Amino acid sequence: MSPVSPCLRSIVIGLGSCLPQRIVSNADLEKTLNTTDEWIVERTGIKQRHIATKEECTSILGCRAAEAALRDAQCPASEIDLIIVATTTPDYTFPSVATQLQSSLGMENAAAFDLQAVCSGFIFALATADKFLVSGSHRRALVVGADTISRIVDWKDRATSILFGDGAGAIVLEAQEGNGTTADRGILTSYLRSDGRHGDKLHMDGGPSTTQTVGKLRMDGREVFRNAVSMMTDAGQAAFKTLGITAEDVDWFVPHQANRRIIDASAEKLGIAPHKVVTTVDLHGNTSAASVPLALCVARDSGRIKHGDLLMIEAVGGGLTWGAALIRW
Repeated sequence: MSPVSPCLRSIVIGLGSCLPQRIVSNADLEKTLNTTDEWIVERTGIKQRHIATKEECTSILGCRAAEAALRDAQCPASEIDLIIVATTTPDYTFPSVATQLQSSLGMENAAAFDLQAVCSGFIFALATADKFLVSGSHRRALVVGADTISRIVDWKDRATSILFGDGAGAIVLEAQEGNGTTADRGILTSYLRSDGRHGDKLHMDGGPSTTQTVGKLRMDGREVFRNAVSMMTDAGQAAFKTLGITAEDVDWFVPHQANRRIIDASAEKLGIAPHKVVTTVDLHGNTSAASVPLALCVARDSGRIKHGDLLMIEAVGGGLTWGAALIRW
């Protein structure tokens, strides 16, 4: 197996998730939009999505997911020294969701901050936490992807309102020694990219410094689809090249759950067999930064992901931003 560096690895020791109880089906949307269940499923693969109540803010969903991940890791909150929350829908402009979680979890000393890369946010946050851990500056990190995208969707816009749902997923990482090969457990490599020239293809039409409002989500669906497939392919191929492996070496492909057609097209272009693709978009819709960790939880809890498996996670989001990571479970 090809050598990689450094030898200190960020190992996944815990996973957790949280989905709002309220489920909105395609049949529910038929009552308010000029659409049908068949039309939505054919174009997106989505059958339902979870929608937060007014009381379920991003910080609340994120905290529940974080608590579940800490229980899974059998790690007390006091032993976490870094919290990164990926979100586009914070409770407030400030303080950050990460510091809200820090307070809710009864922590005082960890560094805590939010990271915003929209749907790619969890990949960016995971890669950032990895840099802290492998540097030796921190030992354990809590990485959370949490969004209440329903808050910023224009529910009269059929092109976007059918796509999104709310939720949160969390992962606990611990720095452990590895042997410097691709057989090591943990994050083996990550690849992040952004291209601001495509910002208008997926954006908000408001903000504190422009309209002094939150605004609503706007998307050029055709252009997003075209760019998403090519960008996710770019990220995956770059990750393969870094480790000197091929798609055949991947046990599970866990992509951002934006659209079934994007997932299928990306897997095909990367050469990943359909039976290796984890898909939850039918049940969750697009939960933005929560998408990948929620899918990881589903795949792990169903018994698919096992110790020693090689996973590729990928995402593309507004900005446009995109990235991938290869993780040995």
